[in-house]
Amino acid sequence: MDSNGRANIGSSYFPAAPPGAVVRPPSAAELAQQAFSKMKLEAPKVGSAPPPGSKGLIGMPVWMWVEKSETTWGPQSTTASAGGLSVTATAKVTGIDWNMGDGKSVHCASPGTPYDPSLGKKDSPDCGYRYTKVGEYQITATTTWVVTWTATNGQTGTLPNQTRSAQTAARVGELQVVN
Repeated sequence: MDSNGRANIGSSYFPAAPPGAVVRPPSAAELAQQAFSKMKLEAPKVGSAPPPGSKGLIGMPVWMWVEKSETTWGPQSTTASAGGLSVTATAKVTGIDWNMGDGKSVHCASPGTPYDPSLGKKDSPDCGYRYTKVGEYQITATTTWVVTWTATNGQTGTLPNQTRSAQTAARVGELQVVN
């Protein structure tokens, strides 16, 4: 026991039980939640072409992507242990939803492909859009994280999905030809 009267079980602290009481170690689900609480799930780091601050054109492709790292896309795993039981929780993004700011949305199952200028006017192979009206649009990118867990006693489970969001902007104009 520490100076606050808590019993140290494994790597976690739990309140000390009164004398003669039976100490119940945490359940696998409780350890899964504890493992999850150690994770750092960040909002997506958004990239787009044309980039924010520049102007795109009606009907031209917009490429969208997010940085793929352990904290922005996953997978990411952590373990919590107590009383001889260990639980590993793993979080990974299952997709990203783009609210395009014009009332439409795009779902991408991958983080997208960064634009390469050598590709010219080609569409993104996995995450793109085309605006049909002139305007300034606020784009919101929301990743959905699924968190599963496995315990050394054979139990498995899923924690509630987590979401993280980031925003960017797009300006769209039209090309006019003057004779």
